[in-house]
Amino acid sequence: MEKRIVYFEKPGKENTNSCLEVVKTALEENSYRHVVVASTTGANGLLFSETFKDSGLNLVIVTHSAGFKGPNSFEMPGETIEKIRANRAKIFTGTILTHSIETSLNAKSGGMYPAMIIAQALRRFGEGAKVCCEIVMMAADAGLVPEEEEVIAVAGTGYGADTVMVIKSAASKRFLDLKVL
Repeated sequence: MEKRIVYFEKPGKENTNSCLEVVKTALEENSYRHVVVASTTGANGLLFSETFKDSGLNLVIVTHSAGFKGPNSFEMPGETIEKIRANRAKIFTGTILTHSIETSLNAKSGGMYPAMIIAQALRRFGEGAKVCCEIVMMAADAGLVPEEEEVIAVAGTGYGADTVMVIKSAASKRFLDLKVL
C-alpha cells in the first residue's frame, strides 16, 4: 500500500485550505464516511460544513467546552452554530479529554497527572495530532461516530487547521485501542 503525506513548512491557520484539499482528496480516493473537525470560533466548522453539506458525509464539529476561556463563556457564536447545523453537520461541545479536572488539580497543587502526561506525549507529534486524537474519542464518546471505523480528523495549532489524520476510532474508555493510521 502506498499513501501520500503532506508536510507544511510551519504550523498554523494558513494551512487550513490545504487541509481542506487533503480531506477532499482522501474522500475521493477512499470510502471514509466520517470526518471530525476541531473548531473553536466556528471558522473551521463553517468552512468544512459548507464544503461537504450535500455530500451525505457524517461531519462532526467539536468545540471547546463551555467555560473553557472563563466562567459562563462560549467561544463559538450562536449564529455560526446555526449555520453549521443548517449545513447538516453535527456539533459536539464537551470537556477536552486531556484538559479537565487534572488541569484544575495541577493549577492548585502542582504535579503531573496521567491525562496531562498523555497530552504532553501526543504533543511530541504536534498540537494538531494531539487534538485529532482527542476529538475522535470525544465524538465516539458522544455516539457521533462509531468505534473501530476509520475517521478523518482535522485540527490545528491554535486556530485554523494544519493537521489531517486518519484514525481508527475508539471511545476514551478504550483509549489504548485508538489507532493513528
